[in-house]
Amino acid sequence: QVQLVESGGGLVQPGGSLRLTCAASGRFFGIGTMAWYRQAPGKQREWVATITSGGSTNYADSVKGRFTISRDNTKNTVFLQQNSLKPEDTAVYYCYADEVRGGGGLYGRWGQGTQVTVSS
Repeated sequence: QVQLVESGGGLVQPGGSLRLTCAASGRFFGIGTMAWYRQAPGKQREWVATITSGGSTNYADSVKGRFTISRDNTKNTVFLQQNSLKPEDTAVYYCYADEVRGGGGLYGRWGQGTQVTVSS
């Protein structure tokens, strides 16, 4: 099983930057696609960005051009560089990972989240 732990959230002013980190640990065969989601108060959890094991990325329109997702496969970590932050980016950010099981099966795993607050 794999456990995901997010870090790097905090309080920043509009226009500021943060770098979120998600570290995977535990006993597992491998990790496939990883992603970031976020959930604001009273809102449904929404997808933010995805990165495949090969490094291909996709972004939600709301963050495209401002956020960058990356990963370090040797350390089983995924990052989310957040630039030009806006108040509407305020949310709990969650890490997601496809845990690769034997034979190629997948099981989705979630972290506990890290709070990002953008306010002046």
